[in-house]
Amino acid sequence: MPPVIEVDHASQSFKTRRGLIHALRDVSVSLDAGEVLCVVGESGSGKTTLGKMIAGLRRPTAGRVLFEGRDIWTSSREEFARYRKAVQIVHQDPYASLNPVQRVRDILAAPLERHRITSGRSTLSRIREILTQVDLTPPDDFLDKYPHQLSGGQRQRVSIARALTLSPRVIVADEAVSMVDTSIRVSLLNTLLRLREELGVAFLFITHDLGIAKYFGWSGSTAVMYLGRVVERAPTRDLIAEPHHPYTRALLSAIPEPDPVLTRAKEKLLLRSLEIPSLLRLPPGCAFHPRCPLFEAGLCDTEVPALTPLPGRRELACHVVLRELTRSGSVTLDGGSESAARAAARGPDLVATTREEGVASSAGQRVEASLSVGDEEGKGGDGSGGHGVGR
Repeated sequence: MPPVIEVDHASQSFKTRRGLIHALRDVSVSLDAGEVLCVVGESGSGKTTLGKMIAGLRRPTAGRVLFEGRDIWTSSREEFARYRKAVQIVHQDPYASLNPVQRVRDILAAPLERHRITSGRSTLSRIREILTQVDLTPPDDFLDKYPHQLSGGQRQRVSIARALTLSPRVIVADEAVSMVDTSIRVSLLNTLLRLREELGVAFLFITHDLGIAKYFGWSGSTAVMYLGRVVERAPTRDLIAEPHHPYTRALLSAIPEPDPVLTRAKEKLLLRSLEIPSLLRLPPGCAFHPRCPLFEAGLCDTEVPALTPLPGRRELACHVVLRELTRSGSVTLDGGSESAARAAARGPDLVATTREEGVASSAGQRVEASLSVGDEEGKGGDGSGGHGVGR
């Protein structure tokens, strides 16, 4: 059977007065029934753009979005309506995503009655059932409340309840816990995980925090994005235990540890630069090469690395790491991985490169300053920052 939802070599560009912004470039991901895929990366990496594309809110500039094997943008009206009911989104900001002049019962009744799923007393019964599913109990205490009368966590639970009204097969959770108090984040994540187990809903979980991705997607997989491309994808537990891409390693090293002993013993990955390139002027070759400690002139700055399949349901886009994995015999590349094969025949080994670049780095700064947890909140409530259009 085909995946429930699949993005096939999709790209998304935006025209601005300053030039063309390539928010997504040749991205391919898929979700099976009940699967969790976490998407992580800094502001401007294309996470939200990918989520909106999957939810049908943006049409890709190139490539396809497939629902049960059919292109949603060339499907019939009836098929598109079925897709829109099957894929729902939970927005980041619970304060802006709910109508302030509607009561909770009105917010949840609208999709039920619009799609003729329920009517009259059955609508109220279904609303009570959904509120109970998202832990807003007793439900009668919330039916007649307005959004301003609820806490941030309660508002987000109403947003989740609204997404559940149409019995979706896929939920796009876009930074669904980033704007609620830290003390209730785990409670919300546990609610989402329970819904996944009880209802079989697949989740595309967008976050900038690998720590949250580790908790929520431990039994699923994680895709790491950088400036519009997926640079690494793997089962979450494998990605956390053994990250391959230097950008993934940098994100992991930025996660704070509560134990100061662990903090001091943690790997400190030095980046060549703390500046994120502009989406209007993307560097040639690998977009991460101006910051990468494994950079090799003539290779990383000339050729875009392909996202190469590896054993264990992993994918990686890095010339240098792929070369070293090939030399060590850890992987055997097929004929389609020509760029990695060419890279395997040139340049010094990985250890020497790491040492030389670490010494030669003019920045000499630790990655925490650039990739701290909460990066997006520091740039504004919507996480847009300087490159918000590319999220």
